Amino acid sequence: MNLSLSPKEFNHYVLRQVDHFFPDNARIDTDKFSLAFDLAVDRTHHCFKHLRLTSYCSQGETYLNHLHSDQYAVFLWFLSNSVWKETEDEKLAAKFFYLNKSLHSFNCMYDTNLPDIFLFLHLMGTVLGKAAYSDFLVVTQGCTVGAHRSKYPQIGKGASLLPNTSIIGDSHIGNYVSLGISTVVYEQDIPDRHIVYRDNQGTIHTKRSVKPWSQQFFNIDFS
Repeated sequence: MNLSLSPKEFNHYVLRQVDHFFPDNARIDTDKFSLAFDLAVDRTHHCFKHLRLTSYCSQGETYLNHLHSDQYAVFLWFLSNSVWKETEDEKLAAKFFYLNKSLHSFNCMYDTNLPDIFLFLHLMGTVLGKAAYSDFLVVTQGCTVGAHRSKYPQIGKGASLLPNTSIIGDSHIGNYVSLGISTVVYEQDIPDRHIVYRDNQGTIHTKRSVKPWSQQFFNIDFS
């Protein structure tokens, strides 16, 4: 994977950023951190190689830019999760969660099970709770996935959450479902290959979709 900084510089950049935001003088085991860092880079590479967007992957070469906020948000989430899994250092994992929240207004805990392949677009103000997610997920700004009465949604492959959408409670979202702007799915099941949208009067409708909105972003055929 191509990085906007050398691997060593990128590693140090992230550590300096954490120290700047959280100057508590807590010691970081740099060897363990480097293992988690390398894993996060590998996971980011695997995620990005499925994208059509040339700023992420061009002619088979993936690219991670520390100054591309959506890309960096993906990497920071992978990093927070990798730190939690590989080092069991919950305080450091929490710092990366908090850093992502501070930089991108993105709230997704380090122990959430996000899929291996997903895309964030204009991510600001999004909250992703501990739902069951699937690959080829697209999430935009202002979205919420959360629990009701301790039950979280289940979201199928190729789902798209357009701006200001919410999925709450015991909801089952099928494969290749697209949620239109400002729609709310509350303890409801949506079948495969449907679009959910809101009309001018605020009424929510569901109809069959020929092609999922997410298809345009991934180099995998969803047909």
